[in-house]
This record gives sequence, C-alpha cells and structure tokens, in this order.
Amino acid sequence: MPDGRSAGTVVALTADTMGTGDDGLGKIWMKGFVYALTEQDQLPETIVLYNGGAKLSVEGAETLADLKLMEAQGVEILTCGTCLNHYGLSEKLAVGSVTNMYRIAEVLSKAGKVIRP
Repeated sequence: MPDGRSAGTVVALTADTMGTGDDGLGKIWMKGFVYALTEQDQLPETIVLYNGGAKLSVEGAETLADLKLMEAQGVEILTCGTCLNHYGLSEKLAVGSVTNMYRIAEVLSKAGKVIRP
C-alpha cells in the first residue's frame, strides 16, 4: 500500500469541540472533521491531541474508530499525558501513544503545515 500521508502536515486537536457557540454542535462538527480527515487523498503525518482534544483518543470517544483507521494507515497519533491525567483519562487511552509538551512542541515546530480546526 503506498504511503498516503502528507509529509510535514500535522493536525492539532485542542478541544473535543469545533468552533464556538454551542458545544453540542461543536462535538458534531469535531466528529465530522476527524471523519473527513480519513476521506482525504492525503492523510496528515501526525495528529497531536492536547487539552480537551485528549478526550478524542480515549475509550468511548466517537472519534476513536476514525483515529484508529488513520493510525493503521501510518498516521502518528500523540496524546498529551498531562492532559489525560488532568481529565482522569490516563487509563483510557485507546489509540496512539502518550506524549509530553516537549514532543508536541517539537512536532509543531518542525511541521511544514499545521491544521487546527
């Protein structure tokens, strides 16, 4: 299978909602955004999840299947460990790996393009 990742593209998911106004609608939008990533011709190289975005990579998250699909296609999924601890989700990470601010800063600073919905 050819590598369908876009080298240097990082998606930063910083909340479990997308946009401001109504959180219920924002959750629907975020779920749709993560799904839409799976449908792109080129996937991101890395997805970093921090602050409320950490909630998207844990057991029971509606975005979990799509994140697992992208991980299976070679996308690196990194979730902030401090954020998981803060939300009491450390034992519930279900995709990717735990990371720290040093690695997040490195990934973002070396990225050719950062997408933050």
